[in-house]
Amino acid sequence: MNYPAVSNFGDSNSGTGGFGPRQPKPTNAKNRFCDAKNESERAMFARPEDFGKALYTFDIGQNDVTDEQLLLMNLEHFRPIITDMIDQFASAVQNIYHQEGRTFQIHKTGPFGCLPFYVIPNRTSTVHDENGCVKSRNNIAIEFNRQLKKKVNKLRTELMETVITYIDIYAAKYALISNAKNLGFDDPFDYCCGGDKQKPDSAFCGEKNNKTQVFGVGCQNPSKFVSWDSVHYTQAANKWVFNQIFDVCS
Repeated sequence: MNYPAVSNFGDSNSGTGGFGPRQPKPTNAKNRFCDAKNESERAMFARPEDFGKALYTFDIGQNDVTDEQLLLMNLEHFRPIITDMIDQFASAVQNIYHQEGRTFQIHKTGPFGCLPFYVIPNRTSTVHDENGCVKSRNNIAIEFNRQLKKKVNKLRTELMETVITYIDIYAAKYALISNAKNLGFDDPFDYCCGGDKQKPDSAFCGEKNNKTQVFGVGCQNPSKFVSWDSVHYTQAANKWVFNQIFDVCS
């Protein structure tokens, strides 16, 4: 279906690039380091006359549930905090609905326990699942998605005129991590842009570590990497995930 406008409510996973203020390659409007080739598919924001015909996408959650202070809590104490996050999300959807928005695409949060940023510091521990991801982090994402799905089902019954598509980003990204090498990628827990690859926080992509003067630059072949900067995906990985979603939604 063609939409006159697409408005995305998302974190940095929804945009091109990740960390870094400079531009070694074409970037998006926020000047983030990235490996994108162009920006031919920018979001088209709704004009007032198109508000009711636009597609509203939500790709949120990871930034909320990866706060380091929150991650120190066990899952039982974290659950009510997740509930509050989901309630605020629902309020945003309801607000758009009351302004005539009718078509929504809502994404689960991804398996952030599979990000190199979390995996590398814990590689010598026993907290990994069978594919090398940090189980405790992924369990939080799973709980967030469980509550999100429950809230989406509730919104579908309350907002009778809406079309809400719920997208399983978690499953698509986990499948990519699990089968990375068979899909033509290298180690899914390596990343393209940054300093010391054994210490993701040593020099973020595009930034300089003043202590060692290490500059976080990009690799020669980003298409072989799942992760761009230890947190965000490369263009090749995002394209693969998109194709899985597109096949489901088609």
